Amino acid sequence: MQTSIFLAQLIGPVLLTGAISLLVNGERQRAMAREFLESPPLIYLSGIIVMTAGLAIVLCHNVWAFDWRVLITLVGWMAMIGGAFRIVFFDAVEKIGEKMLDKPWGLTIGGVVWLVIAVVLIYFGYFA
Repeated sequence: MQTSIFLAQLIGPVLLTGAISLLVNGERQRAMAREFLESPPLIYLSGIIVMTAGLAIVLCHNVWAFDWRVLITLVGWMAMIGGAFRIVFFDAVEKIGEKMLDKPWGLTIGGVVWLVIAVVLIYFGYFA
């Protein structure tokens, strides 16, 4: 349980900051994402970083309990798989990313999802 609390305290504020940025700076985030997608080396490097972070989470917290702790495990697995996808299929990431950015509500939905996960993790990490 200590590992769960530590990871909730670590991941929650990062997700909260990212979510607020997506919701407050939507058009700037969209423009930045488009620039990012034009750089295969950045996609590849981000894949290395994200996969490493996800693998670290999964290795120390692969908890499949039916409670809030599964959010940490899911974040770890999604990061690991998403990072691997960026490393192996960095050309496809550009095409998929462009399609996602063309949807007007895509960033807002992503920001709200991150916000909800962040609030849950911050609550259980700092207050419960």
